[in-house]
Amino acid sequence: MIAIIDYDAGNIKSVEKALQYLGEEVIITREAEVILNADGVILPGVGAFGDAMDKLNRYGLTEVIHQYVETGKPFLGICLGLQLLFEESEESPGVRGLHLLDGKIVRIPAENGLKVPHIGWNDLSFPREGKLFRGLKEHSYVYFVHSFYLQAEEEQVVTATAEYGVNIHASVEKGNVFACQFHPEKSSEVGMQILRNFIELTKSK
Repeated sequence: MIAIIDYDAGNIKSVEKALQYLGEEVIITREAEVILNADGVILPGVGAFGDAMDKLNRYGLTEVIHQYVETGKPFLGICLGLQLLFEESEESPGVRGLHLLDGKIVRIPAENGLKVPHIGWNDLSFPREGKLFRGLKEHSYVYFVHSFYLQAEEEQVVTATAEYGVNIHASVEKGNVFACQFHPEKSSEVGMQILRNFIELTKSK
């Protein structure tokens, strides 16, 4: 069973539907016991960094997330859920993130006629092998919606990048922690394969 963390994020239902389409048992919850006993956990998200951290703290989910990650079972952050895993974001100065991984979130520069937010399909490059991308070819296209992007401190955790005026760290993996800046649940068959790969990781534990 995969638990989707419920902290009033915008794309929770679409993630649930994608997992159900793949035949996975899924529950949307903020109950600590349910989260800690899940085979895999997903932190989705659309919205502002500061508001999201406020809700995670208010619902007592920050400590639960840290406890879950310490179990070694697979954890996946999606979009804002990726950003929250890091130290801080230019979107919300002074707000501390979950800091499960080292790095910061910065604003996409509005240069060279590029529109911000970055909305639409972009291809991925794979600087190193990632478990989420098994069975996928480099330059596969996925769907992005974001105004801020990750600059990971440890390059070795970056498993996918995308170009949009800057080099976006589009996906990371470290131990049992995985995250995507893009939306696999909205990325057609490529996204379904990414979610299948995550589900497979939950079965191997």
